[in-house]
Amino acid sequence: MAKLGGSQALLAMLVGILVFQAACRVSCFDYGDALDKTLLFLEAQRSGKLPPNQRVKWRGDSGLKDGFLQGVNLVGGYYDAGDHVKFGLPMAFTMTMLSWGAIEYRNEIVRLNQMGHTLAAIKWGTDYFIKAHPQPNVLWGQVGDGVSDHYCWERAEDMTTPRTAYKLDPEHPGSDLAGETAAALAAASLAFKPYNSSYSSLLLVHAKQLFSFADSFRGKYDDSIQCAKQFYTSSGYSDELLWAATWLYRATDDEYYLKYVVDNAVPMGGTGWAVREFSWDTKYAGIQILLSKVLLDGAGRAYTSTLQQYQAKADFFACACMQKNDGYNVATTPGGLVYVREWNNMQYAASAAFLLAPKSNLRISSADYFLGKNPKSMSYVVGYGQNYPIHVHHRGSSIASVFALQSVVGCVQGFESWYRRPEPNPNVIYGALVGGPNNNDAFFDDRSNYEQTEPTISGVAPLFGLFSRLQSLSGNSGYHAPVSQKPNPNTPVTTQNLLHADVPVHFFHSITQSWTIGKMTYYRHKVIIKNTSQKPITDLKLKFENLTGSLWGLNPTQEKDVYELPQWLKVLKPGSDCTVVYVQGGAQAKVSVPSYH
Repeated sequence: MAKLGGSQALLAMLVGILVFQAACRVSCFDYGDALDKTLLFLEAQRSGKLPPNQRVKWRGDSGLKDGFLQGVNLVGGYYDAGDHVKFGLPMAFTMTMLSWGAIEYRNEIVRLNQMGHTLAAIKWGTDYFIKAHPQPNVLWGQVGDGVSDHYCWERAEDMTTPRTAYKLDPEHPGSDLAGETAAALAAASLAFKPYNSSYSSLLLVHAKQLFSFADSFRGKYDDSIQCAKQFYTSSGYSDELLWAATWLYRATDDEYYLKYVVDNAVPMGGTGWAVREFSWDTKYAGIQILLSKVLLDGAGRAYTSTLQQYQAKADFFACACMQKNDGYNVATTPGGLVYVREWNNMQYAASAAFLLAPKSNLRISSADYFLGKNPKSMSYVVGYGQNYPIHVHHRGSSIASVFALQSVVGCVQGFESWYRRPEPNPNVIYGALVGGPNNNDAFFDDRSNYEQTEPTISGVAPLFGLFSRLQSLSGNSGYHAPVSQKPNPNTPVTTQNLLHADVPVHFFHSITQSWTIGKMTYYRHKVIIKNTSQKPITDLKLKFENLTGSLWGLNPTQEKDVYELPQWLKVLKPGSDCTVVYVQGGAQAKVSVPSYH
């Protein structure tokens, strides 16, 4: 094997080729808990008819007529931030990043028993994109508008603001938005491929059509959807076209897409732009790192020379983030946080940390800063740790739930009775990454301070992959809830309080075999159930949701989907485990503990 040069070695670290020493893996933070909370935040941002297994119980159905005035069903998707607009560009970027994390860290996510929640989060977005793409050259890019929405402070369930939908078509192009949506669907097709091949193929059909639409009818989306310009102004569409082609190459292995990024490297800025930002608007650093991986994997072939130029720009981004660019570095706060923008800076720090996830010093310092290792000793991920923002700029979080206060909270009443109140938000919006501190690490926890206290879905999405990576490096394989939330040992644990309970049973999930019959791929799943406590466990009940195949190793009970230990294993001793095997096509089953003693 030929030796890697300095540039190649750096990129090898970026894409996770190198194995890090155990000394780099020490941390006092529970990244598995933080990861779980990021998925909870996405559940809190859901629009549409909520599913029965919705874990964020203070949310209700909303936006059930989105698109109906325009004769299209646009129910579903995600609200962008503390408001109720469904902005297409950041939502698509969110799904791309969530899918990228699921692809790169699939084994880690499976070991954490989070793949079910992960695919559900992605599918909530991609199902919406499929609805929004009813014809090859039509994409509905937004529902609601920021101006009218921001005049009201009300719950999503009470919305009275206009739900106007806006579309892109050949006469009203939006190559940036269509390109990012194509990238999201291509990335999601890879995330779903091991679990639901038919859905993966469907996503790829839409991704290819959207890329063709974006490339054939060029223009900036906010010239066509002008009400988006005030909130998510696009700097251009060239990077999204390269980004979409890069993801389509990765999803299809079709040389057409690789040739596209090579042929357009110069005119679209792929090898010209040396950037210090990666975000919902600027994708160049992500493109450059993905294409560097193609080179490092030995798949460059005739395109090696151009891919090396992409690689050089990826090196620049990495060095800028690590303060090694001789003055051309990303700015940082005195506490060491990457600082790019005054408004919601944390989203830029999170995206940079994700791209450099395999590089231990930056990823850990950034992640730990997010979780509390900073001058304020505050976790900027809501609900994590003991000290986090409690006046989050978020309508649903700041007003009592519709299940607690069933009367309608009007547009003005929301401002007068809830927005201005000094008390903490009544609903903790777990997993929200707020905008964060200023350039001097100062943070003011005030609901009106939207630059610092408002969360966004595009800011949280990169944390998912980052925390997945760090949890695997920390040496822990299961989810650990905070000790302060440990239940009374005499109280049976139910599925309602399990989410934040320190249940002394951990699941280690793996796929040991797969085979294809016709068009269906089947997987042999092995689940190791381990007693991690110091006491024996009896009367253990296990619930297997979404189980469609046969299961071995447990006895069924009279309750639906609930199983118990076999007769010969009535007691699970401290440190001991038992193994369960099941076979099915599609996604893995969701395993939980309804009760134990």
